[in-house]
Amino acid sequence: MPSIYHQWMLCFSAVLRLILLIYGEWQDTHMEVRYTDIDYFVFSDAAAMVVAGRSPFERSTYRYSPLLAFLLVPNSILHRSWGKLLFSTADLLVGYFVDSILKQRGVAEKVRLWCVATWLFNPFTFTIGTRGNCEPIVSAVIIWIIICIMNGKVFQAAFWYGLIVHFRIYPILYALPIVLTISTQNVGPSGKPVLSQWIHRGKILSDCSIKAARKSFFSPLVTLRGIITKDTLLFGLFSGSVFMAFTALFYHIYGWDFLNEALLYHLTRTDPRHNFSIYFYHIYLHHQQGFSALVKLISFLPQLIVQLALVLHFSADLPFCLFLQTVAFVSFNKVITAQYFVWFFCLLPLIIPWSSMRLRWNGLLCISLWMGSQMHWLMWAYFLEFKGRNVFVQLWLASLVFLAANTSVLLMIIQHHNYLPIFKPVVPSASKNPKKVE
Repeated sequence: MPSIYHQWMLCFSAVLRLILLIYGEWQDTHMEVRYTDIDYFVFSDAAAMVVAGRSPFERSTYRYSPLLAFLLVPNSILHRSWGKLLFSTADLLVGYFVDSILKQRGVAEKVRLWCVATWLFNPFTFTIGTRGNCEPIVSAVIIWIIICIMNGKVFQAAFWYGLIVHFRIYPILYALPIVLTISTQNVGPSGKPVLSQWIHRGKILSDCSIKAARKSFFSPLVTLRGIITKDTLLFGLFSGSVFMAFTALFYHIYGWDFLNEALLYHLTRTDPRHNFSIYFYHIYLHHQQGFSALVKLISFLPQLIVQLALVLHFSADLPFCLFLQTVAFVSFNKVITAQYFVWFFCLLPLIIPWSSMRLRWNGLLCISLWMGSQMHWLMWAYFLEFKGRNVFVQLWLASLVFLAANTSVLLMIIQHHNYLPIFKPVVPSASKNPKKVE
């Protein structure tokens, strides 16, 4: 159970989100600019079609799993804000799960409070759910999968992973680091994996422990035998089966529309609208001519290279690896919107206790770079969208600046991170016979 301070924080966060939900209803009714995200109307319309016995894909621009439409069926039966309440509840669950993970890894209560607050009181996160975006559900499931892995519940982790990849395809990125992490489990006397514990700032690991920690990042990659274990096979086969089962079910019900809109669309997506991505201007100029499937897939090459580099170096420190992967994926994606930032914001609290970065200097520098590059981009987007000025080139240059800022911040985070595997590494003894760290 969370401490009294965490309980009060969760309660205050719940009240804040409830106020925003009520305010959103008022703004939608009385003001020209709606508070509710346009995607929420898409979700709600798709859910209404399900209630009417029709396909959710009859609603144009609905490109999600039918599960989302099913979850929002009460929008048409109970109240139109049901989905917002559901997403905001998932938002609060993320804070609860983050505290649970950090507590399990021995992080001090005061540090945990600050870490949880970075999620619960982040304007990007507490508005995303109340405006009707479904990303908090994905975030909650991703954090829950980490909890399952930490507790050695591979079967549960596999089920939820297969389900969430079906629900929102981008977590497929996490397959390799999850498998590599599972292959490094050290089971203790309790039958559960032995977790590496948080080290207070100022303490230093012994040289032996440092070497063992570093070695554990690469040992699964040295031999295939180290990767293929009973647990990794269980995870891969069962998660793949869950994904295929849901995919086959909805293909049977909705046919090609489901495959094309919910899955294939995201692999070859080309969006001519301006967004944070460096690709948007090229897509805008050539959209009418169309793109071959090969050209569409080539844009994934930089992402693939970066993803493999990050996994090969940081896979055993699972939360840190997932965070880096997500930031890199979003930064190099063909389409980037503000809602994508939630994908890595949910992982940020899990790495803060292991960072030596001070908020006063390097921390403020990172925040300033990231926010400043966004504000710079938004300025040109405003001139284009609301003033009708031809500033496409300037907006594209602002996208380049945003990518450079993301890369710089990512490198600074890596530089200041005291990485450590979530499972205690095997430390070689003087007799060269390995023994588990208790």
